[in-house]
Amino acid sequence: MKRVSQLVFVSLALLCALAPRPAAAHGRSLSYSSWKLTPDGALVRVRIPRLELTRLALDPVLEPHKQAAVIRLLAEHVRLSSRGQPCAPSVDPFPVAAPDGWVVYQWPLKCPDPGAPVVSSTLLLDVAPSHLHFARVELPDGSVREAVLSEAQTSWSLGELGAAASAPDASGTSLLGYLVLGVEHISGGYDHIAFVLALLLLAASLREVAGLVTGFTIGHSLTLALAVLGVVRPEPAAIEALIGFSIALVAAENSWLLGGRPRAVPLVVVAGLAALAAAALAGHGAVAASTLLGLALFSWCHFGLLDRASRPARVRAAVAFAFGLIHGFGFAGVLAEMELPTDRLVAALFGFNAGVEVGQLAVVAMVWPLLRSLARARDGRWYERVAELGSAAICALGLFLFVTRTFG
Repeated sequence: MKRVSQLVFVSLALLCALAPRPAAAHGRSLSYSSWKLTPDGALVRVRIPRLELTRLALDPVLEPHKQAAVIRLLAEHVRLSSRGQPCAPSVDPFPVAAPDGWVVYQWPLKCPDPGAPVVSSTLLLDVAPSHLHFARVELPDGSVREAVLSEAQTSWSLGELGAAASAPDASGTSLLGYLVLGVEHISGGYDHIAFVLALLLLAASLREVAGLVTGFTIGHSLTLALAVLGVVRPEPAAIEALIGFSIALVAAENSWLLGGRPRAVPLVVVAGLAALAAAALAGHGAVAASTLLGLALFSWCHFGLLDRASRPARVRAAVAFAFGLIHGFGFAGVLAEMELPTDRLVAALFGFNAGVEVGQLAVVAMVWPLLRSLARARDGRWYERVAELGSAAICALGLFLFVTRTFG
């Protein structure tokens, strides 16, 4: 069908227009700190993705001469105080061994009047107001607390050490706080939202929407829990690339269904994945050749099964579950890096996952009635155009994310 060919060409044209740009897109802006309290102060270690520092044109790995600027940044924006008096660094922050893609700095602080620590961070808020800083504090008795700092709450008072609940937020981020974090995470995760929109564009009934949302929810809830609990820790770069693939495939599936199910679409998808697998065998990209070949086989079988299914909605719900497993690992990145203590994991995991669901359902509640209104207007002609153009645009976005995250 000409319509499908046009959609494919539009998607590829957009991809070619975007692909030459550097693949340095920022996702949710995050940083982490761990604090070990001592009798006279604390030892702090701060971990920041190198990509985040590029917001300030800083990369101490590629540009060692900018090391001093990073040290000043940390000393000025990650602070400790006690009873209203600032705690001063005993020595300047210094770099320590860091995982690939990160920088880690450590330094000791001494407090004039220790005993009532207040941790604060305004790190990167000037350039990324939505930045989240996760602070983890080990108390002198060995117990651990954690809190999420943001523009809305830049400081965290732990109260008088040894006194029970001497400050309102002394115990750290609450269940409600993690729920809000989950809502904010999906509201700022345009890739996850794009996937949900791609699923909704061709849903024909509220029952089908319920099946799609349920499948996606079960999938991402399962892997979110496994990743946060440390049972499974896949390579983040590969997961981010596969999220892009999931968006592109579902959107391409929409175009395929709207265009009369031509064989050209599955062939293009499989051939493209085979070409990427060949590049991976040559040592390029963040996704293994075996994974790409597996995706090619999955895609071919999926299109074939969908073509023969008497109830395509069930197949689409199963795919929503399968790709929900991948998106769950994407959601987990926020919590997994915090290394939460066991007694805090359940509340954090439940609250964050509930927040993701609230955000996801809010998207459905806003989009689904609009799509149904379009379907009833002018015999559905407006709805068909929106579904076609929307699928093409989402496919282009998914392709861009998949390719740049694989080879960026």
